[in-house]
Amino acid sequence: MNNYIKRIKNEFASSPDLVIKKININLLHKVYVIFLDTLSSQDKINDYILKKLVNINLIFNIENILPGGNVVKLKKYDEIEYYLYNGFTIVIDNKNIYAVETRADIVRSISTNETEPSIKGPKSAFVENFQINIGLIKKRIKNHHLKIKNITIGRISNINVGILYIDNIAKKELIETVYQKLESVDIDLINDSADLYPYLTKKSIFPTLIYTERPDRCADALASGKIVIICDESPNAIILPAFLVDFLHPYSDRYNKSVNINLTKIIRLICFFLSIMVPAFYISIINYNQEAIPTSLIINFATQRSDIPFPAVIECFMMLIICEILRESDLRFPTKYGSSVSVLGALLIGEAAVSAGLVTPIMIIITAFTYISSLIFTDIEIGNAIRTYRFIFLIISAMFGLYGFMITFIFFILNLCDTKSFDFFYTFPISPFDNSYFKDVFFKLKNNLRSKYLTKNITKEKL
Repeated sequence: MNNYIKRIKNEFASSPDLVIKKININLLHKVYVIFLDTLSSQDKINDYILKKLVNINLIFNIENILPGGNVVKLKKYDEIEYYLYNGFTIVIDNKNIYAVETRADIVRSISTNETEPSIKGPKSAFVENFQINIGLIKKRIKNHHLKIKNITIGRISNINVGILYIDNIAKKELIETVYQKLESVDIDLINDSADLYPYLTKKSIFPTLIYTERPDRCADALASGKIVIICDESPNAIILPAFLVDFLHPYSDRYNKSVNINLTKIIRLICFFLSIMVPAFYISIINYNQEAIPTSLIINFATQRSDIPFPAVIECFMMLIICEILRESDLRFPTKYGSSVSVLGALLIGEAAVSAGLVTPIMIIITAFTYISSLIFTDIEIGNAIRTYRFIFLIISAMFGLYGFMITFIFFILNLCDTKSFDFFYTFPISPFDNSYFKDVFFKLKNNLRSKYLTKNITKEKL
């Protein structure tokens, strides 16, 4: 026992929050209680441990008098550090070491979802607590088939990461693949589940994992055969595999009437392509393929451009970059007045640029149309992918006109078809076509089957 105490004092010499209490049970029996004051609850320590120890004179098995909800008997000394930093109190009795859960409540309460808001549907969002996040999912899936595999990741952070799946729905091959990828992670520090991205996905412009704060979305993904990853100290979960269609249509669509929302889904799909291609198409026809424009319209364009000192492509680049700067500032500003500043900046800059003769009114319209179309997609990752391809289209079209535009479009489609998320094609359920997933996500239609590509248990309800 004395060797344990000396080693703990030596290793935590620079930790002023370490508390070591020695309790003399009788002349021959003493017990040490050790905890980190910043991570443990004093009330729980008093109720679960100290009051029990000081009121007895003889102990045959100390484990029997520790009433904590979670008491673990440690098999080796090296486990002490892990449990101390997880809010446990260590009780050392001769050669026996016990860890009693006495975590302090140092997490925020459950709040409403902010990055994925919806008028209808549940409002609760994940918090920075592993147990609470697991509980939010288990409240929605009350079934013993919901399984959790825990992994500790990070050489110095030792963060608890959980792999959630429904064992009679999810494919075993997918579960093993995810487990092996996480088990092979060798990194110093994990601050958020987003730090696991590079280890779970290959390099791709488009996001192949869903990053969500909504427990209801995670529960729905688990029921469809997908896997959810929960990381301690992270208010977001990872859903995999993910497909392009998952990012084009927000999860809140499922709480709206199918007749109304299906038209909105079609508009979103159109906006996806327009937000990428409109500037490039305009530059192509204005620079190289004027014959594709009606004569009256090309004369109007030429009149507007007569006093502009910059080529159309430079003009387009300037306006798009200004819009991206405004968008980035909008993301970083406090939410209460960020959007107002962004809109005001766009109005002032656009009006001033036209008045100064730096850009044409048609370029303002093209840029605003492109920018508004991209604002439909709230996910930051898909927004970044749209931005990247927008500039790729613009550069190639500025050099080769409509020929370059079509070549880039073919490359874009081929890249989409070649992208995979855990061996599933990113263009699923279009290619390969899957009627069940298509009905669930692409269009909100009545469907009683799960996707045969995601699971072998395809029946989800009886009609």
